[in-house]
Amino acid sequence: MQRDDDWIPATLRATRMLTPGIREFTLAPDAGAAAYAPGAHLRIQLQVNGRPAIRHYSLVGARPQDSAWRIAVQREDAGRGGSRAMWALEPGDRLTISRPRSHFDLAPGAPEILLLAGGIGITPLIGMAEALLRQRARFRLLYAGRSRGSMAYLPELGALLGDALVVRAEDEAGRPDLRQAFAELAPGAEAYVCGPIGLLEAARRAWSAAGRPSAGLVFETFGSSGHADPRAFTVRIPRLGRDIDVPADGSMLEALEAAGIGVLSDCRRGECGLCAVDVLAVEGRIDHRDVFFSDRQHGENRRLCACVSRVVGNSITIDPPWRGDAPLAPGRGPAVASPA
Repeated sequence: MQRDDDWIPATLRATRMLTPGIREFTLAPDAGAAAYAPGAHLRIQLQVNGRPAIRHYSLVGARPQDSAWRIAVQREDAGRGGSRAMWALEPGDRLTISRPRSHFDLAPGAPEILLLAGGIGITPLIGMAEALLRQRARFRLLYAGRSRGSMAYLPELGALLGDALVVRAEDEAGRPDLRQAFAELAPGAEAYVCGPIGLLEAARRAWSAAGRPSAGLVFETFGSSGHADPRAFTVRIPRLGRDIDVPADGSMLEALEAAGIGVLSDCRRGECGLCAVDVLAVEGRIDHRDVFFSDRQHGENRRLCACVSRVVGNSITIDPPWRGDAPLAPGRGPAVASPA
């Protein structure tokens, strides 16, 4: 979990447009940009619609450049507001950011590796590709997107990878055939996947259908990608006698924390499962946006990751992990501090 000393001051040194919808940000920490593992990401403290918020962005490339870190942010006007806040920044702005962290590690030793990117999910895989090139590893990067014009870093990747880059633009050739892509891999191969939730779910099904061990499929999600646009809904907690409104541009976890109901959390990307809560009832349907629970568990709708998952409908009734170990003030949630 994040410690206070993980946060450091930095300056936004420069920005540049990669595509009409994706902007690159160069961040220079005051103390210099330390090295990081391929697949690592930063946390950035932002003001989103007048409220403090934290957003996560994967680091681009395998190493810092000119004592700075790079991230790329896709503008999502229908999202929770983080991308709009990032796009409002100007070079010279001061920021508080985290040191690099990783839940998406590239493990050595596989006989073959497939890197699979969907849209802005390319960002952590660029550093992995650069590292695999240096290792002279056997690998391919399959990069899928709606169109070539929407896919960031294509020219740089083409020059870097040559035939090891396979581009699949949906408007040209449809979506990639994941079953075929996985079937072509050597025994013992591994796949690293980053993209929207639909791609991750399709990859998980295709990998299982290919008879490959689940440990060989490693994935990271955006943390905000779902099957439906975010809408406001209400969280009901009968044990505490509380009804809490979750806005369209905020997560359930953030709403619970703002109401004084502390829920343990770490990744805030739907990956670690620490913020999972029990579901008692739902009026509507749950838009599961995590990669922690299995497809079967999603279908059961008994638990959800409060950091990313949402409700398409009116309300959800939950039971958070707090079990009454601390006194509950009238009209307030339990006095449990959030570690994030």
